[in-house]
Amino acid sequence: MENNNQENHTNTVNDSKFKTVSNPGTYKAVYEIDDKPKKKSHFGRTIVLPFFSGVVGCAVVIGTCFGVPSIREQIMGTNSSTSSSSNSQTSGLVDQISLSNYSDTSVYAANKILPSIVGIQIEYNVTSMFSMFGGSQTSTATATGSGIIISEDGYILTNNHVVSSSESEAYYQVSEATKITVKLFDDETEYEAKIVGTDEETDLAVIKIDKTGLTKAEFADSDSIKVGEFAMAVGSPLGLQSSITCGVVSAVNREVTDSDGKTYTLIQTDAAINAGNSGGALVNSEGKVIGVNTLKLTGEDVEGMGFAIPINSTTDITSQLIQYSKVRRPYIGITGMDLDAQTAKANNLVEGIYIKDVETFSAAEKGGLKIGDVIIEADGKSVKTMDELNEIKNSHNIGDEMKIKVNRDGEEKELTITLGEQP
Repeated sequence: MENNNQENHTNTVNDSKFKTVSNPGTYKAVYEIDDKPKKKSHFGRTIVLPFFSGVVGCAVVIGTCFGVPSIREQIMGTNSSTSSSSNSQTSGLVDQISLSNYSDTSVYAANKILPSIVGIQIEYNVTSMFSMFGGSQTSTATATGSGIIISEDGYILTNNHVVSSSESEAYYQVSEATKITVKLFDDETEYEAKIVGTDEETDLAVIKIDKTGLTKAEFADSDSIKVGEFAMAVGSPLGLQSSITCGVVSAVNREVTDSDGKTYTLIQTDAAINAGNSGGALVNSEGKVIGVNTLKLTGEDVEGMGFAIPINSTTDITSQLIQYSKVRRPYIGITGMDLDAQTAKANNLVEGIYIKDVETFSAAEKGGLKIGDVIIEADGKSVKTMDELNEIKNSHNIGDEMKIKVNRDGEEKELTITLGEQP
């Protein structure tokens, strides 16, 4: 064995010529070169050598055929390939998936969903309380958003914040939408829409246009989506209608608190979501809706963090908005304040929810709750915040009974209230 970097050379040894030939590997082979044929028995050359050459050649051919998938499948069929593929799994959260057809997947998903996504434009009035000319001044403003067609006869699902523009501050006042128009995919016609119902708590709304024969979006089961699977955001970012961005599902059941302090449980994605995407769809590789694009995180150190409302959580809300123009929820009828341990101790109270106000004729008043009570349990579960109380309350229906334990003047009392309907 010689050093691999040695150059090829020819030596003369005992009147025989040998040539050393470098191989790509770490070894070198030495081949003998005869000037004259030798007179020897030809049995090995004519019988033994062909026989062994045939055996070796047959082994090479068979090995090659079974090593090349296309040849192996023709010989053995596709069962072995399918079995091998089905048994190949990662140790992570999802099965191993081939991305060789990623482009085709995007094209298919886009073609499937785009006819079901609309662009929305909202007009509203902005009144400035103080102007350079004195007094107030009113001007017209516009905003854009997106929506998902949920019925062939014109019902469209979107975000509440897209169509509900009303807002008041010290220096200005924004009116409710004065006009809402909708543009369909590949159609420049502007269709005027009316608000069917809105729900601020879930940030969902339903609007309707007077048109039939629309392409209804198909929904997927958002409870079964997996981290890492394909995700496409579709909508009208910055008013650019029918735009798509692609990414993956970054997380599921992500709790996010918005600028108003409301907490939502959302799907996180790195598919780009921008202003105007709100109300549009987040879809899977089949072009089926898995979520409603709702918000994104912004900042110098933030990139690729968008969020969507899981579509499964919208179906009951949507049907109630269409039927009642609002969401019917159970209602207690109190104004409460969270008492942490430090605040409770400073005021000679116990940790829990301090009742600041009880609405007249409410379930709370009828059930015996009073101002100054501290709620410490609901349905046998310890509660210390209004969020915990509301979570238990929302698991009930209107008319259900609910057990409430309070601390009143140092003594514990258990009361039963019959939940009313939220105004």
